[in-house]
Amino acid sequence: MKQKSLRSNALVRALGAGLVLSVVSFAAQAGTLTVSAAASLTNVFNDVAAAYKKAHPDTTIQYNFAASGALLQQIRQGAPVDVFASADQKTMNDAAKAGLLDEATRKNFVRNEVVLITPSSSNGEVKDLQSLKSPAVSKIAVGSVASVPVGRYTEEGLEKSGQWEKLTPKFIFAENVRQVLDYVSRGEVQAGFVYATDAAVRSDKVRVVQSLPIDTVVSYPVAVIKTSPNAAEARSFVEFLDSDQAQEIFSKAGFRKP
Repeated sequence: MKQKSLRSNALVRALGAGLVLSVVSFAAQAGTLTVSAAASLTNVFNDVAAAYKKAHPDTTIQYNFAASGALLQQIRQGAPVDVFASADQKTMNDAAKAGLLDEATRKNFVRNEVVLITPSSSNGEVKDLQSLKSPAVSKIAVGSVASVPVGRYTEEGLEKSGQWEKLTPKFIFAENVRQVLDYVSRGEVQAGFVYATDAAVRSDKVRVVQSLPIDTVVSYPVAVIKTSPNAAEARSFVEFLDSDQAQEIFSKAGFRKP
């Protein structure tokens, strides 16, 4: 009876060990890569993920889209992230200073531009930057300067034209660039500043008035997070962003080469 019990226990242990090995093997084959990316990359990165999946069928890309500053704060607080893609250099520099990046993997992968937009249904009161000071324009959507790169770009451009302080009472600050786009597309404000690629996403709802002249290049950096548990796959994804296939996807969405 005792020998039978020992044999049963041994069998259970063997089956258990086999089950653990199977789970580990499955996890290795079906890994999930977590990518925290700027809100303006939402549509195009979903297309990039589909292309990457074809070449790497065992890897699933899980995205977290938000303002770059908000994403950095999450990473600082220990959020499990493999790759970080920001809409500006400042945020990525802050991540580097905090020791969060695998510095060797950092690179710029696309460029963009900031544009002034209005609802497509507007009556044309906003013709250019100077017309924003008109009494007829009372609400302008702008990304929060503290955490949203497009907000900082907007501040730079309007400071350059001498309008930032004068227009501040009209500003409706948004949590990310897509919220600015929503405000404008729904006609809740008379104008807003977004990236050209965001305006293209809602071309049926918004109209581009003009580009915002700024000296800073609107470039997007990406890097692997130093604590990534999937470092090899994370590096592979970052390298894929430079591929001809990925760059063609970015180009179709209106992004420019770095």
